[in-house]
Amino acid sequence: MMRFALLVAAGIALATPTLAGTPQRIVSAGGSTTEIVVALGARELLVGVDTTSLYPAAVTRLPNVGYVRQLSAEGLLSLRPDLVLTGSEAGPEAALDQARAAGVEIVTLSDGYTAKSVAAHIETVGRALGREAEAARLTEAFETDIATVEADIARVETKPRVLFILQTGRGASMVSGTGTAAHAMIALAGGENAIAEYGGYKPFSPEAATLAAPDVILMTDQTVDAIGGGDGVLPEAAFAATPAGRDGRLVTMDALYLAGFGPRLAHALHDLAVKLHPARAFTPLPEREWTKAQ
Repeated sequence: MMRFALLVAAGIALATPTLAGTPQRIVSAGGSTTEIVVALGARELLVGVDTTSLYPAAVTRLPNVGYVRQLSAEGLLSLRPDLVLTGSEAGPEAALDQARAAGVEIVTLSDGYTAKSVAAHIETVGRALGREAEAARLTEAFETDIATVEADIARVETKPRVLFILQTGRGASMVSGTGTAAHAMIALAGGENAIAEYGGYKPFSPEAATLAAPDVILMTDQTVDAIGGGDGVLPEAAFAATPAGRDGRLVTMDALYLAGFGPRLAHALHDLAVKLHPARAFTPLPEREWTKAQ
């Protein structure tokens, strides 16, 4: 911190835009935020990302500023950004305030797990980058795809009960209640969260999982990898007697794709709906530039 303070006191230009009014060095802290930047054709302007920025794969080779909730002002400013884009979860606020004090513009996206919030995020990032026309085109395609998926899901007659289980790092598994991205995705895909008694995440309880009687167990690919594979999930005592266990219904998806709420939301929603409602036919979505692995 002493080194950082001396740099600022000396008036060293840590964040001077290359072109007036148009950011040329961008740090993005938030997986969906980074996806939007790339979808707008501005990947070459990124000089750093956080650990949740995993798509497209090319961004993982950029300098990393750490976990989005544990950013440091010195880490941000070392990359000499003129713009830092963050999701609503970014912090701590003190680090962002220090970056602002050094002359860096900070743009924080609003919270929300809806298609409308994604469209608003695209507009916000487009305006910050001076790429309003690109943002308008992206939003139009995104909203077209969302409308297609929503129309199909509206015709679904039954809502399977879905239990979402998350493993983070080496800690205990957690089960999603209400108010999470997973909860929102389940509802948007025509399902019902099997846990509605509490909000947020709580440690996994085998007894509660059994009583929830899920029709489907939903996990991320990363969770399945962390527990050594999915073969042993449904035979567990907690699930064996549930509808999901009896019917062999374990659904897995990439974490950022499933719960990122970025420009790939329509495609993720389509893919989840297909897995939750295997007897239904869903309209295929066109491949978009931002849904291709890059």
